[in-house]
Amino acid sequence: MSSATLYQVKNNIAIISLNSPPVNGLGQAVREGILDNFKKAHADDSVNAIIIASTGKLFCGGADISEFGTEKMSAAPFLGEVLNQLEASQKPVVAAINGMALGGGLELCLVCDYRFASAKAKLGLPEVHLGILPGAGGTQRLPRLAGAVKATEMIVSGKPVSAKEALESGFVDAIHADDSDFLEAALAYTAELIATNAPVKTCADLSVDTSNIPENFFADFRKSIARKTRGFIAPEKCIQCVEASLELDLKAGLEKEADLFMQCMTTSQARAQQHLFFAERAATKIPGIDKNTAIRKIEQVAIIGAGTMGGGIAMNFINAGVPVKVLELKQEALDKGFGVIRQNYEISAKKGRMTQEQVEQRMSLLSGTLSYAELNEADLIIEAVFENMDIKKKVFASLDEVAKPGAILASNTSTLDVDAIASATNRPEDVIGLHFFSPANVMKLLEIVRGSKTADDVLLTSIKMAQLIRKVPVVSENQWGFIGNRVLEPYGREAGRLMLEGASPAQIDKVLYEFGFAMGLPSVMDLAGIDVGYLTRQARKDELAIDPTYAAVSDRLYELGRYGQKTGRGAYIYKGREKIEDPEVMEISKELAEKFGVEQREISDQEILERTVYMLINEGAQVLGEGVSYRSSDIDVVYAYGYGFPAHRGGPMQYADEIGLDKVLASIEKYREELGDYGKLWFTPAPILKELAAAGKTFKSYKPSAFKKT
Repeated sequence: MSSATLYQVKNNIAIISLNSPPVNGLGQAVREGILDNFKKAHADDSVNAIIIASTGKLFCGGADISEFGTEKMSAAPFLGEVLNQLEASQKPVVAAINGMALGGGLELCLVCDYRFASAKAKLGLPEVHLGILPGAGGTQRLPRLAGAVKATEMIVSGKPVSAKEALESGFVDAIHADDSDFLEAALAYTAELIATNAPVKTCADLSVDTSNIPENFFADFRKSIARKTRGFIAPEKCIQCVEASLELDLKAGLEKEADLFMQCMTTSQARAQQHLFFAERAATKIPGIDKNTAIRKIEQVAIIGAGTMGGGIAMNFINAGVPVKVLELKQEALDKGFGVIRQNYEISAKKGRMTQEQVEQRMSLLSGTLSYAELNEADLIIEAVFENMDIKKKVFASLDEVAKPGAILASNTSTLDVDAIASATNRPEDVIGLHFFSPANVMKLLEIVRGSKTADDVLLTSIKMAQLIRKVPVVSENQWGFIGNRVLEPYGREAGRLMLEGASPAQIDKVLYEFGFAMGLPSVMDLAGIDVGYLTRQARKDELAIDPTYAAVSDRLYELGRYGQKTGRGAYIYKGREKIEDPEVMEISKELAEKFGVEQREISDQEILERTVYMLINEGAQVLGEGVSYRSSDIDVVYAYGYGFPAHRGGPMQYADEIGLDKVLASIEKYREELGDYGKLWFTPAPILKELAAAGKTFKSYKPSAFKKT
């Protein structure tokens, strides 16, 4: 087993190299190695300076979060202790930043006397995304080196900056811009420091420059991020830390940082955000498949349909440098779709997010055709036509005739049976579902639907492809609605029923917004289109006939031509960007309630929350128990990235684990009794929920004995 750090001396300069792939996480072994080797270098009279370097492609990815909650996290030496000793060094210490320096990795750099970076390096403090704040001095040292404004922006956003921006901000001292050996360049830079008697430095001797901080900066900054950070604790704690750096010396500031760090670390939010971090990575691991299975190449992609969805999907691939050919039935449709794509890029260029040269380079990767025969070279063909089984089968039958052997044939379906679609071909092993979320060029989630005959290499290739185009992939077995829309169904059903029972759209929206959703169900319904929901229900009308009240209010709005924002009227009235409550919706609800014999009453906010969110959780438990999802955290990833479930709650299953499955179960059983025939029809606890609640266990603990294709 190789050492977590390496030590060598060249030209009287000690080099301590982090050697813990893949990201040089600052686990206990690395911390111990840095400190031991630092002491060795400091005690060696022949050593004139010390370089902290890396043997890998990046410098340091920060704390080893796999140690969070374990004994190793609190095992000596603490990271703060290591950094304090480096900062107190009487010999110059240089950080040789050859790549990413994130979190604790950047905090390691900040205690060095000098920072020498590769031009390709990125530096950042992303701890806020884990529900915490930089806890090893980052909130105190970065403001002293880069200024309070830059430090606040970096720490609260968690976004890394380039080496050039770091140089301009003052927390990188020099950049290595040519192609020569980076470590040799770092040695030469350090030798020059020695030759010129460059002083050792410490942030303890620095105070934050307040002369260039705009008046009311912190108050204005809080207002600017209020909408984006609603419900999150860590961003505010980060700001408080930077404010403390202006008022306190370094020692007191570090104590303040440590206190606020622990306040964050012990919250349900930190647990939730860290859960999602691990869940996103776990979702790519498919039980029963050899991870070494060879994957297929994806060098050319074809897309059927140049509409909103097809165009958005195309942008994902050309953004990643993959050529795309789009098929349409008419040239006018092709031209219109390409025009929208170009317009999207032109808008980005005007905002400075890309150059005009990049716009043209991406558009050059896009081509169109009116003939299926011209798709014969594509490695992956994605169908993005109307959500209708007959249409999709015709498309796949045509693709079967022209696609080359080994090409992956994918359907962008949100609910339809992938096996039924595959049956239109003679190669069902090559067929898979790729459920992109709208807008496809923006939304991070990609729900990958595994048919009963989908080949293992097709599944793994799809996962790698998703990562190539910067999507978060989650695999679902093939059942109606997959994970996302299947679990959404009772959530939407209860929102509709609550309107029938007397809750207003505004009350439902308020409850769900305050819980943390970006918007409540009635607003989502208006945004997506009431007609879209109606047509989806029509495909299941025989199944839903058991409840004549199902989506009764939405169906009536559809009959009245009130499709939501697109028609200016739905659950609300829309005048430009203004959304106004519509009293006629309550009149419609009352009329329908009388028709169906439903008693209208005053409904509490708590009941709205429990009947929507808890039933969503219950359906998630059903999906988990049936093996549609491989683990509960997969459901959480789907909901956090695809459906707007508040990330600070970690997804529906993590939220249930946090509040207790017994509480969720008791609530469902209560409504099963209180809601009469309706309750008995719909409020049946999932077997897995009952089993785990009775045992005092969590969804996270559930490990199915076997996974089988459905």
